[in-house]
Parts: sequence; structure tokens; C-alpha cells
Amino acid sequence: MNLRESLASAAARLGEVSETPRLDAELLMAEALGVKREQLLLRALDGKAPDRFESLVERRLAHEPIAYILGRRDFWTIDVGVGPGVLVPRPDSETLIEAAVEYFRNRPPQSILDLGTGPGTLLLAALDQWPAARGVGIDRSESALSYARGNARRLGLADRAEFRIGNWGEGLDGRFDLVLCNPPYVARDAALPVDVARWEPADALFAGPDGLDDYRRLAPRLAPLLSSGGIACLEIGAGQHAAVTKLFAVNGFTISSRIDLKGIVRCLVLRIDR
Repeated sequence: MNLRESLASAAARLGEVSETPRLDAELLMAEALGVKREQLLLRALDGKAPDRFESLVERRLAHEPIAYILGRRDFWTIDVGVGPGVLVPRPDSETLIEAAVEYFRNRPPQSILDLGTGPGTLLLAALDQWPAARGVGIDRSESALSYARGNARRLGLADRAEFRIGNWGEGLDGRFDLVLCNPPYVARDAALPVDVARWEPADALFAGPDGLDDYRRLAPRLAPLLSSGGIACLEIGAGQHAAVTKLFAVNGFTISSRIDLKGIVRCLVLRIDR
């Protein structure tokens, strides 16, 4: 089949496993051809489809996330390398960066901490946003930190980003102007899409019976990590606004929130008055 026919056939088959089958087919074809999707869409589609395309489609039919197949995911202004063992960056998490950009519109942060950094998503996006800033990313997974360090090198940010193994903020010295955190927040028995449940790391997703276990750990530990006038931007799950706000309010935080593109409260902005 030529490119046009192969794309149509793949999109029809991928409709069984994806909400965006045509987009998936185009991304996989672009990967098989070694071009960007935009280049694929601008070219004539009469040529023969590459042999590699079918194997990529088969991986997607097995519910493997597109980001794992491609080995990368766009986030904010950067391209994040990902694969098995790390959480796939979601557009929802860009809400944290948006909140930080608004808060620091008159003065950029100089020091940034990313708790549960995974492949470095939030920290590296923030360092790309503020070229004079330096930051630290903490994660308990060496596999995730390996991705993070590789992403920092590829993006030219390795001289401003340090990655350490750790359990949230335990043992950290110093205070930071901006703390970013996207902790696990899925309830233990929650039903998830197959793409997520089968492929993404459970320890980056689940947080106890109600999804709040890691917020309970973070709430009493976060204040000492914030500099005077600093903020923490904390991602929360749908429907968790009231419960998580209560946890941090009793620990002395002043709290505001931001919604994501779906209209869901996705980010809490936390401040400590000193």
C-alpha cells in the first residue's frame, strides 16, 4: 500500500485502542519515515509505506503509549525523552508552569526544586523558561533519574540541573523560590485506561486507598523548602481540590488554585507568609 492507504488502514485499526487514531497513525508514519508529522502532512502520499510502519502500529495496538513508541513527548517548550519506567508527561501538568509564570512575571525565580521529577519534565521546562535559574530534581527511581539526566544533557540544561535520588524533600538543605510537584494521586482501586495501567509505573500513579497518601507526606514537609516570597505549585487530581487544600491549610499555607484546559482544578499554588 502507498502512504495514503496505509494511513487510512492503520487509523481504522487503531480506532479500537485510541481516541485519536488518525493522529496516532500520522505520528507513527512520520517516525517510520524519519520526518516530523508536519513534514508528512505537506508531502505527497503516493509513495510506498516503509516496512517499519507496521511494527509500530502493532505496538500501538497492544496499547503501548505513543510516547513510549516514539521515545519522546512534547511538553511546554521542550521535548522530553520518555520510555518504560517513567510517567508520560501530560498537557494537564503544564498548568503548574503557567501558574508559576504568572506569579513570577515581575521577577524570575533563581532556584527551583522539582519533587518527584520523573524524566525531569517540570524542572527542565522551568529552566528553559527562566535561563538564569538553577534547579534540583528529586525522585526515588534511578530509572527515572537516568531519563532526567539524559534529557538535561540533550536540552543543553545539564549545567543548571542537578538530579538526586530521594524521598520527597527529606534531607534537603536550603530553600527554593519555586517548588514544583506532581505526586502520585490515583486511588488504589481506580480504573485507568489500559495504556496507562498496563504500561506506566504504578509507583508514579497510585497513592493509597483515596489517592491522598503522598499529599499527607508532603504537607508537613514543604514549608521549610520555600524561600521568603516563594511558592509551590502542586498538581492534584480531579475532585481532590477540597481534600488537598485542607491538608495544606492546616500546615500554614495560603492557597489559591488554577484550572486546566478541561476546566478541572489541577494546580494548587501554595505560599507561606514569613
